[in-house]
Amino acid sequence: MLDFDKYLDLGLSGKNIESVEMIEIAPPDEVMEDDNNLPGELPILPLRNTVLFPGIVIPVTVTRTKGTKLVKKAYKGDKTLGIIAQVRQTSEEPTSDDLYKVGTIAHIIKMIVLPDGNVTIILQGRRRFKVNSFLKEEPFLSASVEYIEDKFPNPKRKETKALISSLKEAALNILNLNPEIPRDAQIAINNIDTPNFLTHFLSSNLNIGISDKQLLLETFDGYEQATKLLEHMLKEIQVLEIKKDIQSKASSDIDQQQKEYYLRQQIKVLQEELGMDTPDQEVEKLRAKGAKKKWSPEVNEHFNKELNKIMRMNNMAPEYGVSLGYAELLVDLPWGEVSKDNFSLSRAKRILDQDHFGLEKVKERIIEYLAVLKLRNDMKAPLLCLYGPPGVGKTSLGKSIAKALGRQYVRMALGGVHDEAEIRGHRKTYIGAMPGKVIQNIQKAKTGNPVFVLDEIDKISRDHRGDPSSALLEVLDPEQNVAFKDNYLEVEYDLSKVLFIATANSLDTIQPALRDRMEIIELSGYTVEEKLEIAKRHLLPKQIEAHGLGQGMIKLTNGAIVKVIEGYTRESGVRSLEHKIGSVVRKIAKSIAMDEAYSPVIKDADIVKLLGQPIFDKDLYEGNALAGVVTGLAWTPVGGDILFIESNLSKGKGQLTLSGQLGDVMKESAITALSYLKSHADNIGIDYRTFSNYDLHIHVPQGAVPKDGPSAGITMLTSMASIFTQRKIKKDIAMTGEITLRGKVLPVGGIKEKILAAKRANIKEIIMCYKNRKDVEEIGEEYTKGLTFHYVDYVEEVLEVALLKEKVKNPIVFSFPEEKNKEIPAVMTLQ
Repeated sequence: MLDFDKYLDLGLSGKNIESVEMIEIAPPDEVMEDDNNLPGELPILPLRNTVLFPGIVIPVTVTRTKGTKLVKKAYKGDKTLGIIAQVRQTSEEPTSDDLYKVGTIAHIIKMIVLPDGNVTIILQGRRRFKVNSFLKEEPFLSASVEYIEDKFPNPKRKETKALISSLKEAALNILNLNPEIPRDAQIAINNIDTPNFLTHFLSSNLNIGISDKQLLLETFDGYEQATKLLEHMLKEIQVLEIKKDIQSKASSDIDQQQKEYYLRQQIKVLQEELGMDTPDQEVEKLRAKGAKKKWSPEVNEHFNKELNKIMRMNNMAPEYGVSLGYAELLVDLPWGEVSKDNFSLSRAKRILDQDHFGLEKVKERIIEYLAVLKLRNDMKAPLLCLYGPPGVGKTSLGKSIAKALGRQYVRMALGGVHDEAEIRGHRKTYIGAMPGKVIQNIQKAKTGNPVFVLDEIDKISRDHRGDPSSALLEVLDPEQNVAFKDNYLEVEYDLSKVLFIATANSLDTIQPALRDRMEIIELSGYTVEEKLEIAKRHLLPKQIEAHGLGQGMIKLTNGAIVKVIEGYTRESGVRSLEHKIGSVVRKIAKSIAMDEAYSPVIKDADIVKLLGQPIFDKDLYEGNALAGVVTGLAWTPVGGDILFIESNLSKGKGQLTLSGQLGDVMKESAITALSYLKSHADNIGIDYRTFSNYDLHIHVPQGAVPKDGPSAGITMLTSMASIFTQRKIKKDIAMTGEITLRGKVLPVGGIKEKILAAKRANIKEIIMCYKNRKDVEEIGEEYTKGLTFHYVDYVEEVLEVALLKEKVKNPIVFSFPEEKNKEIPAVMTLQ
């Protein structure tokens, strides 16, 4: 901006201060054009924080001793001084090195001696000069100078007129944008006609740095100086416009706040007239609710402190709504409020039996919990984890448990949760902060002891935002959750009375520390008989009601349901079965809606018409006509399944090939089995030359499905023994078990699922490790009915049971080339 009435500090604070006041005057053209009496040698007066331009009049207060002597001597003489700005403003006693090389010769108009001994002089600049050399520094600076004549193009040229007009227009804009500058300055600018003086006048008064002003002074071409000056002035205009916008917005905000305050007062009056709650009344209602809460003194103090803070806040401020919502959450939570448990054990057992068929182990555990709670009435709730394949009723069992106990039921889906804040909440400082899902569900339940189902706990993921499974450690540990602290809630909350029930399809992906806190209850798959009963009792009535049909409008015979189970589903649970029954019911509903003839009784023969051809074959067993084809049993996340191990021999050099997308453990099982056969070839009846003259290929069908695990060890060995001996495999037999290099058979897991898979495939006999006998005995007789179990400890027992003496039809006739002293390779090459 232009400083028309501003004092400029020319010195440091303290005793050495020089001040300059910018004074507006008419252009003294005669002073600038006077070439007479311009000495070639000038005494130099250094100035700080200002640059003197030709034609400009300024007052200067001189405080330095050298400067005072120089001014007094000059004033007594020709009243002429050379004025040069300092390069280093901090220098108290500047030398020639501290000064710029271009300055202005000045005439002392008047000198005033102040009472403190300092001197104030009024200077008028005359012409610029350039220092040729400094002649002396004592008692004051003097220099040999060369004068610079102002060179400005002809004022009548279009370019010059346009530039001068732009300078005046820019100066007037600065005057309009800065109300601090006197309005008389506009008159002074309009009265300046000389381009040289206008340029010097605006350069002197422009609010820019000393170095920039010095650069303008050292620009001897008038047109170039005016152009640079215009650039500085345009930048200044931009700054002033931004400043004006900021001041305007600030003023608008103040006006808006005053308006809002006035309106709030009117609203307050209207609310009182209409009987509505004012903000103060809302706070008092919350205080009254808090007084009835059964919370600790610490929570009570925290709550009242929060209310007092709300009372001091502007109810239109954003923080008001956040704090009010937080206070409402505190009073909505059930502090010490629990529902009364129903301790009727017979009623609980009846409800569990009505809602779920089977699942005896789970039901027994719930009844045990109720019994102990009935006796002690202060038992900490256990953490149960229902583990099993999809569709066996894990999640719905939580509802039944809540119903049996007479508690509220809440559910939290953990599948895909990867943010720790989902469990512990966000801090209130964040925009949109809220409590974690645990506290939200407790608030929803309105009691402190609900049945809380943590669904799909094995599918929690983690990323840069934290590990939710680690946050669950505090939630689920009975020793810690008595003082659970949510980030949003900020105070401790007791979760010890909550009955947490987790569900999972796999235990492998659950964090070990979290799994250690849970009581694992395994839910295995259902048999065909159990699925039949579940379909009749639950699935079919549910689908009939869901599709708007009445009782008696449709009925599925037992044969029809079994047809759907065996021909259209292959699962451990009943979810796909429910979908297929729903499809049947929809087709009947369509016939009823279109007034078409239909039979209300659906038989097994009608299922093919309604659902199309069966997707699965009931009997997957492929017989024993071929050597090397053995049925194994496998466990999958969706239940048990059977798989086939196929072996084939071809002329070669003893290479071993494995296919079917097998994992490393399964490949090692095949190598172990082959090594065992080689070392016991004579006992099994295998010609040792077969290993070096025939290539062995082992394949497990369904190559697109990855397979791994050690449980196919005895199955692979039996397959190899059959192909090398060309003996038949016993009919309707399957097996599972791990082998060692010594021929020891080791136990494996997933026995119940494997037994169910064997029954679905119409297997009659199963071979497994003797140590798995306890697992079979824990399974109900309904699962093992019709099966014969062979328990073994060594591979010899497996082969004795599985291999028949009878050869297959068209057995391979092994032939070997004549060999002399050729050694048998130790192992076959794995391809």
